[in-house]
Formats: sequence, structure tokens, C-alpha cells
Amino acid sequence: MEFYENKQEPEKAVLVAVDTGEYDCDASLAELEELAVTAGAQVIGFLTQKRDKPDNALFFGSGRLNELAEYCENNEADTVIVDSELSPTQQRNMEDAVKVRVIDRTTLILDIFAQRAVSNEGKLQVELAQLKYNLPRLAGQGTKLSRLGGGIGTRGPGETKLESDKRHIRRRIKSLENELEELEKRRNMQRARREKDRVETVVIVGYTNAGKSTLMNRLTQAGVLVEDKLFATLDPTSRALVLPDGRKVMLIDTVGFIRRLPHNLVEAFKSTLEEAVSAKLILNVCDASDPECGEHLEVTEKLLEELGCENKPIITVFNKCDLPCDSAGLRVPGSVGISALRGDGLDTLLETIAKTLPPSRARVKMLIPYSDGAAAAALRKDGAVFSEDYRADGLFLDVTADVGLIDRYSSYCI
Repeated sequence: MEFYENKQEPEKAVLVAVDTGEYDCDASLAELEELAVTAGAQVIGFLTQKRDKPDNALFFGSGRLNELAEYCENNEADTVIVDSELSPTQQRNMEDAVKVRVIDRTTLILDIFAQRAVSNEGKLQVELAQLKYNLPRLAGQGTKLSRLGGGIGTRGPGETKLESDKRHIRRRIKSLENELEELEKRRNMQRARREKDRVETVVIVGYTNAGKSTLMNRLTQAGVLVEDKLFATLDPTSRALVLPDGRKVMLIDTVGFIRRLPHNLVEAFKSTLEEAVSAKLILNVCDASDPECGEHLEVTEKLLEELGCENKPIITVFNKCDLPCDSAGLRVPGSVGISALRGDGLDTLLETIAKTLPPSRARVKMLIPYSDGAAAAALRKDGAVFSEDYRADGLFLDVTADVGLIDRYSSYCI
């Protein structure tokens, strides 16, 4: 008996783009290559064309599209990946011309997210984004095959396969939205509970592959997956972190950002990204060794503005400073340079976090009536008492305690 090993060869992909001058086409294609490799493809070539805008029907001009078809045939390409979002018509016409599968940037990112989703909520969010994106792209002949309209030629046995598929997808989208709404309610309850317990949250955000998960692991031993790939972390992780001043905060790692992030993904992951909205402090982590470091910071800041975080205190963290840095020319007030991998600069980062967070404890003097023994007990238990004195009109306390606890008994403050 002979055994044979089945080896699955990676898909051979050709990356294509139209350079309209709106953004750096070369940098965007380099990022698309990273995305393709992350998804498991082998990039065998690139093809670009300078145009004022992509062709409405073919994306490329007809001559350039013929070149692409010839290149795919000669190099046995499996897939063409377009560095833009294609319309259903463009995708269909390109596939007819090049005779291989054609996908766009959004489909590629959705595929990576589908591979990375671990939690139930993450899987639901990815499926919802995929269905919303694919609904207008269902293959078929559209209304020509309809049997639900009126007039001659429209009477028949019932709805077409296309209409049936669309109806099923719409029903599934509604079901997913309901499930995510319930999960969002639960998440909001958790946030409300944290606020009631006065738990301060610090959220790590930033461009994908900037080292956010490495920083999270270094500070809290969280054990988050770390890979040198885009979107290695999809599901948020929360861990307790003790600051140099003794305060305990909740540190939350979030999904990475990317330029031209698909709208459906932003909508689907809004409940996850809203952790940044409720945070007391945001750490904007970027890769200091990346030539596009400045642009990555701008992308993150723009997305934070869209989420309503523009008024939150933000500390810019330049990570990977142990590598040759391209961020030397960037001037960001209050920024901190670190190496999460080696642990360099983490003490400075923790001190900066402690200084930037609003104070959670204060020292006060109180005169508590003897009738309210519970107040004295609470302050002794959760505060640090420097001195106390039994006086005729009550118990005098010189105490440092949580701001919320002091607010509760503020009427006793001298």
C-alpha cells in the first residue's frame, strides 16, 4: 500500500490597481500584498494603469485588461486581486475577460477577518459584513427571470433562485443584527457595571501589525496571539493592569485599523470599537520603523474621530524603537517611544499613563457623626487613614480614598 501526501498549493495571485493620484498607489499595493500573503496567497505579479478614474464597466481600459488576461494565462494565475472596491458589473466583466477569479480589496479583508474570528460575537460580525457586501453581488440574470412581476411573460411557477437567495440572505442579516443587538446590550451592561464600580479603562488602538498585542502581553501576560501578519488579533481582550501609583485599570486590546477600511466592517465592528468611546484613556500605538508611520497615525486618528473619540486623552506610543526608525521627524507632544518586544521604555509608558489619567483618589478631612458608623467603616476599609480623633461632635478622619467614595460622604468633608 502506498501513501501520498496531499499538499495544498497557495493560490497564485496578481495584484492590480488604477492609479488615480488620490493616494499613494505603490504604498497601497504594498499593503495589499501583505494582506494577500496574510490570506494565504502567493503574489506572482503586479499590474497598474494611470487613469482619471476606473472604467465603469471593465475597471481597466480594454487594452490593459487584455494584457492582464495574457499575463494570467502565461503564469497560471488563480486569482486577480483589485486594490479597490469593485461594482458587481466590473467584477463580472473582468472575470469574463481574464478567465480567473477576481476579488477586490474588501473581499480580501473580509476573508482574513473570517479566518481570524474566534469569539461568537466576532464570527457573527464577520458574517454580517460578508452578507451585506455580497447581497448586491449575487450572480444571476436579475429581473429578466422574475415570476413575481406583472404583465406578459412574468407569470409562472414562483420566485427565481436569485430572488430566493436574496430573501434568505435578508432574513439571515436580520437574524444576525438581532443577535448582535443582544450582545451589544450585554456589552453595554458590562460597561455600565464598570462605570458604577469606577473601573477605569485604557484602550490600545492603532494600525494593524503595529505591535498592540505584543504590548498587551508584555504589560499583562495576557497570552494574546502574536504574529507578524495583518489582523492577527480580531477579538478584543481585557486584562487588569496595575500602575506605578497603585491604581488598577482595565487594559483592552482592539482590532487593528487599516487605510480604506470597508464601511460594512466599521459598522459590523462598531460595538467592539466603542470600547474606545467609553475609555478614560487611549493608547495610539504605531510602528516607528514603518516609512508610512505618519500616515498610519492619521488613519487611526480619523477613525477615532468617526467613533466620537476626538476629545479623549490620547497617548501616542511609538513601538519597535529598537529597529531603525522612520518616525524621528514626527513631533507628537507627550508621545512615548518603546520596544514592546524587548521591554524598553515600558516604565516611562506606565508613568505617563498614571499621570494622564484623571486622579481617582484624594486626601480629605472629614467629621463623621457617630450615628453613621457605616461611613467610618467604609473609609477605613477602602481608604488609607492617616489619623483619627474622637471628638464631641463626631469622629474626625484624615483619609485618602477613592473619589467616588469621597463623593458619597461629601457632606462630612471639612
